[in-house]
Amino acid sequence: MKKSILGKKLGMTQIFDENGNVIPVTVVEAGPCVVVQKKTVENDGYNAVQVGYGEKKANKVNKPMKGHFAKGDVAPKKVLREFRLEDCSALNVGDIIKADVFAAGEKVDVVGTSKGKGTAGVIKRWNFHRLKETHGTGPVHRHAGSQGACSSPSRVFPGMKGAGRLGCERVTVQNLEIVKADAETNIIAIKGAIPGPKGGIVKISDSVKA
Repeated sequence: MKKSILGKKLGMTQIFDENGNVIPVTVVEAGPCVVVQKKTVENDGYNAVQVGYGEKKANKVNKPMKGHFAKGDVAPKKVLREFRLEDCSALNVGDIIKADVFAAGEKVDVVGTSKGKGTAGVIKRWNFHRLKETHGTGPVHRHAGSQGACSSPSRVFPGMKGAGRLGCERVTVQNLEIVKADAETNIIAIKGAIPGPKGGIVKISDSVKA
């Protein structure tokens, strides 16, 4: 990827274009992000930059991380992520990445953690059909139904869809369009929905399929 930034999801709203059309957008507080560490092929075997986002009190940071931030002469950050950019040489430790790295009209991929919904049944989790409402089916109308394969092989195959934990996993939404990017307010407005709840941390990077 050529460029990337961390941000916090603020929520959804709608804006109007010059023709009066309504555009649903997700508002993200993107940056400012600070380059905390620079990794090179000579020292680490690959090129990358470690980026920090969000302020954190010094008394909330443990000793190893205090030394890590002190080495780069950077204030403690709440979130650290590593970006493998095509041109890492353009960035140095202490550089600031702002929302203006992106412009309106560009296509981006957004990575976030989806909302956790706890333990869910098969209808909510996998869109199973309900069972029949008649002929003695109840009270199990929302159960999974038969899963086995008779006496042979007398077991349920691994990977069978069933009830379980839903959500709270890494999700990537691709090819979203940036409607607005403002470096002064650190705001990026992205067309459509992105993963996660309000206040969730997301990564915005240029689209790999655009």
